[in-house]
Amino acid sequence: MGISDFSLIFQRNRTGIPHPPYKSVNMPFGGHMSADRTVRRNLRTFYTLIFTQTFSMIGSRMTDLALSIYVYSQTGDVTPLALVAVFATLPQIIVSGFAGVLADRWDRRYVMMLADAGQAVGTLVLLISFTSGGFQLWHLYVISFLKALFGVFQGPAFTASVTMLIPDAQRERANAAQMLTGPLAGVIAPVATGALYALVGIGGVIAIDLITFLAAVGVVALVRIPRPAQTEVGKQMQGTVWKEMIGAARWLLGWRSILLLAAHVSLVNFIFSAAGILFTPYLLARTGSEAAMGVLLAVIDVSMIVGAIIIGVWGGTRPRIHTLMVGIIVSGLFMAFVGVAQTPLALGVILFLMGIPVPMINAVAQSLLQAKIPPDIQGRVFALLGQVSQFLIPLAFLLVGPFVDNVVEPAVATEGWSAVAPLVGSEPGSGMGLVMVGAGALLVVLTIFAYAQPRVRSVESERPDYVPVAAEALAVNGS
Repeated sequence: MGISDFSLIFQRNRTGIPHPPYKSVNMPFGGHMSADRTVRRNLRTFYTLIFTQTFSMIGSRMTDLALSIYVYSQTGDVTPLALVAVFATLPQIIVSGFAGVLADRWDRRYVMMLADAGQAVGTLVLLISFTSGGFQLWHLYVISFLKALFGVFQGPAFTASVTMLIPDAQRERANAAQMLTGPLAGVIAPVATGALYALVGIGGVIAIDLITFLAAVGVVALVRIPRPAQTEVGKQMQGTVWKEMIGAARWLLGWRSILLLAAHVSLVNFIFSAAGILFTPYLLARTGSEAAMGVLLAVIDVSMIVGAIIIGVWGGTRPRIHTLMVGIIVSGLFMAFVGVAQTPLALGVILFLMGIPVPMINAVAQSLLQAKIPPDIQGRVFALLGQVSQFLIPLAFLLVGPFVDNVVEPAVATEGWSAVAPLVGSEPGSGMGLVMVGAGALLVVLTIFAYAQPRVRSVESERPDYVPVAAEALAVNGS
């Protein structure tokens, strides 16, 4: 189970869903085509990207799962898995703002190609490490950092591209569609990994991942993404990379409620990430079966598919903040129940219910931001919000591994554990179960408190939707 499954809003997500008719759509893309033809072309591009990214993510998920099984089976500790997650998260904290500026300056298609190509290089190095017989854990840490460094550039470029490809009336569905990529890959990857791991080993699984990255680069090279016209806000920020980053930060400072919400999301991501990194070892410990673990991980992804379909059909509440905050509360509640569940059946039911709100939260959050932020500065603003909402995640990973390995799991064998044994049990994995209970309860309490704040509830009314003026009505089409 990867970090992206449990990190919530202001994150990159990729995916697809049916769209409504195109009539009476006022698109600012212009050009020689009619509005309907332009919309159809852009929708084809969007779904091509969705399909490609799903294919690529299947390969990545297969590698992640194979590595998690390999590392945990070799070490028996959670800490190495947590350290991998730390190195995979640090680039987002360090270079996200720079990546966002480049996503606005360059053709976003080229940015996505660069990201996929860089990650492919990292996968190739990892493959060489395993096939040469010289693999060591520190190799994985370095390669995880390298791949994540390139992956940072893809996030703001892809999310900002959705704004240019999808008309506003259909954006909720498109963002719900993006939420399907991870879950679809999550359903397919465990089955494929289970079938291939014994046949081709971890080196073979990594080789398949490499092929999917190369295919993604080739497909993205062939599509066409419209480029946004420069807005007045964008002109005022224009200058050096540093000036544009500062300009985006100042723009965000004028939207105080979104910063307050982003601060809460940072806490939410801290808690979700600390619990999420435990899912592979926790389910292995509870079930004692790699096959059962794979099925349970697939259940989460199936539930996310269901959640994405629901939000795509329903569209969420207006204001969107109600869907977002209630969704976090519901997920937190069921996370606490995950720590209590001790049988595969109970775990399956609770994990399914926990996963449904996650794509709904992300879809409405992306739609909210895309509606408010001028298109030509979306890359850098999304990147800055990502930094704010994720900067506590590495701390979560650094804390949870040693805490589980050295404190709560050893405590299961002590006499004092009898006080919580009726709640979470006294078998291996019960310590991680207690962490799940605490994380879920904390999520619920913190989110209810944040939801009660008028400033958070007014996040959409504080800033009007962005509407292009006449001079900005025509966007420059990418070639």
